[in-house]
Amino acid sequence: MKQLKALLGLAVVVVGFYLAWMLIPPYYNNYSFQDELDNQARTAVYSQQTTEDDVKNALAKKAKELDIPLTADDIHVEKAGGNISIWAEYTISVSTPVKTIDLTFSPSTKNKRI
Repeated sequence: MKQLKALLGLAVVVVGFYLAWMLIPPYYNNYSFQDELDNQARTAVYSQQTTEDDVKNALAKKAKELDIPLTADDIHVEKAGGNISIWAEYTISVSTPVKTIDLTFSPSTKNKRI
């Protein structure tokens, strides 16, 4: 009985590590992309030369680096006066031997001049 409990406990630990190995990278990439969204918003709100398309293209390039399935057309930027809003939505499918897990992310930011 002790061996069965030990094997079951080991199996739970192995499954936990496997799921962490599969699920942490998409969350980390989303966190990195959100950080870049915030940086672009801070920069673009004070720069008169930066257009909405410039912001979209920079973010699409960063998304490609992070293996995030976004193009410039999927990223929404509204720049009006001293305000800027940036948002996007994407889904990443993570395949496990038992089930495919769809992770939906909605990074967004707003910034305004002081």
